[in-house]
Amino acid sequence: MTTDSPQRPIRVCFIAPKTYPVFNPKVGDYFGGANVDLYYLSTEIAKDARFECSFIVADYGQPDGEVIEGVKLYKALDFSKNALSGLVRTWQALKRADADIYMMKCASPGVPVVTTFCKLRRRVFVYRLASLLESDGTYLRQHPILGRLFAWSLRQAKAVFAQNTIDVENLAMTLGISSQVIPNGHRLPAMQQQNRDTILWVGRDDPVKKPERFLELAKAIPNEHFTIVCQTPNNDQHYKDIIMQAGKIRNLQFIRHVPFDRINDYFQRAKVLVNTSDSEGFPNTFIQACNCGAAILSFNVNPDGFLDTHKCGLCCNGDAAQLTYDMRFLLDGDRYVEFGSNARKYSEKYHDITRIAGEYKSVFARLAQKR
Repeated sequence: MTTDSPQRPIRVCFIAPKTYPVFNPKVGDYFGGANVDLYYLSTEIAKDARFECSFIVADYGQPDGEVIEGVKLYKALDFSKNALSGLVRTWQALKRADADIYMMKCASPGVPVVTTFCKLRRRVFVYRLASLLESDGTYLRQHPILGRLFAWSLRQAKAVFAQNTIDVENLAMTLGISSQVIPNGHRLPAMQQQNRDTILWVGRDDPVKKPERFLELAKAIPNEHFTIVCQTPNNDQHYKDIIMQAGKIRNLQFIRHVPFDRINDYFQRAKVLVNTSDSEGFPNTFIQACNCGAAILSFNVNPDGFLDTHKCGLCCNGDAAQLTYDMRFLLDGDRYVEFGSNARKYSEKYHDITRIAGEYKSVFARLAQKR
């Protein structure tokens, strides 16, 4: 008589160096939407005893192997050191993680490094698209060498995940690579009844995000209060110019940084979240706004037309004049309240992290079985 031996958990390692300030908000440093996305995913999957989750982050002076919310954090590169040091330390961290599956999001020099590690070690590499620029060929054109390495990495991936159907179609057309849509997942906070007293912009100072458009909108509607939470990975001249311009607008509050565990307070107060980007994948700020019942006004980003389909907000389709017109429309008669209510219903249906993590776990289990 034989008995089945217990099956060990599937080990999944996520790689996104700037995610540590999300795990530990006391580290008041820069992070982006991709970091938030993978944080939610890793901590949710870690709740399942069938999986062991680890995360490779940058060195912020924390202990190596620290466990937060069930996820083991391995520190790798130090941003103050050179690229070679970063490569060596990242490779060592990948070895310490000793995972079955390695997952990344956001095109970077690290993507081909992790892909090569997985090929040499016979591990599974999977990738999640972060932006329209990664699927429509823009990143490949802007980075001739890294772009080719990025394309090679995607072709080695055992699964590629997209945030919307447009990215799926673009990737198939530009690189002939198949991908599947899985929306970003978030934890749904309890709705709080409080006064909505501001119009909000949240993001980083990046050429594609165009925070200066928000400043112009605040000047155009002086009887409303505006709040901009604008981080920067480097304190360059453009950021200094934005701060100087913001300081001249009496109805605008400029905030350099809000810890991750406090950002929902601002979304709960927002009448409208404004997105001024030229292009993005599916901004996590959209989901945060929907979670908190805030309407959305977007300059150009409207993945799969969800703002129109679910009546969560309005998209100006790249028309700067329309941005002011549509904001006034949302404010008139408090129309933003109904859009915000629709947004919360949409988020509950499509972005609950429990359901989203379940989709990933099914894929990971299949890939681990094949391996």
